[in-house]
Amino acid sequence: MPDLLLELFSEEIPARMQRQAASDLERLVTGALMERGLNFEGAVAHATPRRLALHVAGLPGRQPDIREEKKGPRVGAPDAAIQGFLKSAGLASLDQAKIEKDAKKGEFYVAIVEREGHPTIDVLAEILPAILRAFPWPKSMRWGAASARADALRWVRPLHSIVATFGAENEEPDVVPFEIDGIAAGNVTYGHRFLAPAAIKVRRFDDYLPALEKAKVVLDADRRKNIVLHDARDLAFAQGLELVEDDGLLEEVAGLVEWPRALMGAFDESFLAIPPEVIRATIRANQKCFVLKRGQTLANRFILVSNIEAKDGGKEIVAGNERVVAARLSDAKFFWESDLKVRLDNRVVKLDQIVFHEKLGSQGERVKRVEELASDIAERIGADPAKAARAAHLAKADLVSEMVGEFPELQGLMGRYYAAAQGADPSVA
Repeated sequence: MPDLLLELFSEEIPARMQRQAASDLERLVTGALMERGLNFEGAVAHATPRRLALHVAGLPGRQPDIREEKKGPRVGAPDAAIQGFLKSAGLASLDQAKIEKDAKKGEFYVAIVEREGHPTIDVLAEILPAILRAFPWPKSMRWGAASARADALRWVRPLHSIVATFGAENEEPDVVPFEIDGIAAGNVTYGHRFLAPAAIKVRRFDDYLPALEKAKVVLDADRRKNIVLHDARDLAFAQGLELVEDDGLLEEVAGLVEWPRALMGAFDESFLAIPPEVIRATIRANQKCFVLKRGQTLANRFILVSNIEAKDGGKEIVAGNERVVAARLSDAKFFWESDLKVRLDNRVVKLDQIVFHEKLGSQGERVKRVEELASDIAERIGADPAKAARAAHLAKADLVSEMVGEFPELQGLMGRYYAAAQGADPSVA
């Protein structure tokens, strides 16, 4: 049975949008096919930074013919009901309907609706442009000369080409005949932006997949994730280190590359004086890199993921990333050392300047309420009320630190480090 191959080739799609976009493409296309009576054997969608692809297998060559009875209003019903029935059934007059009797409802009109099925390729040519125009991107844009038109195609990034082929395995597939804003569907795609940018003619999914692989594009996102994870683990193991795994970062990195290659970089050991969470947040947020550890201690190494096979084995890529990581860690070290100059007690007063909730006052007022609650609860359970109140008093002090201002995800964590570094009891921070 015939298959559909659809690819939408564009500028880089944000990594955070790729999974949902692939799911939406599969849902919208398969839903539209089933609404039109076109069942299929299976469908799978993929996403890379520069393409969305959909393979629908086992489609029939044409829609089935339809013959159905459409029940209408009672005989003698108001003219408005009669006209609505005729219009919905596609009849010119009541002479084309028949009358049936029901023991309870009496006589009513029935129309026999017969519709001849259309070739599947014609149905695809009808539904695909509508789906693309209404595609539910969280953010989209218009571009080029057509961008001034209100009805111009909106896409997450400029769309360059469309592959849309339909045909049986043992036949030369046809290109689905449609065009959208000057982009005509065809059978030509493109490989890796740098390693294999030439045009590639494809027929169906079975040759599309290996053609992309040859052109340095790994289509499947989960496979890209596995490549990154296994290569990173191997690099770490070779140096006697262990990868600090991060599922969120792994998903993001897999959405940034089409041909993933893991490399190892290093930074000066002096930066290890910074809290490990800060190092990890700095390297993760700014460079999308993984950190490594030796036993339970963070190591001065990191794993970066390149999108190319460099002729020098990645030395220049690593060096460039090391320079940026060093600069970012220098900034983090400055924030850390600057924050240590101000005791947590002295920061608490600044919480009065931060709104917690419009109807609940400032963070400072919130802290006072928590202090009272903590002291009361501690007394009831036999704990030290003074220590509980002290902990509550300092709990939000790191909100006004430079480090938390730069890395909001460290909120609630830095207080313990500040307290320990300033000679206080970390258990009350």
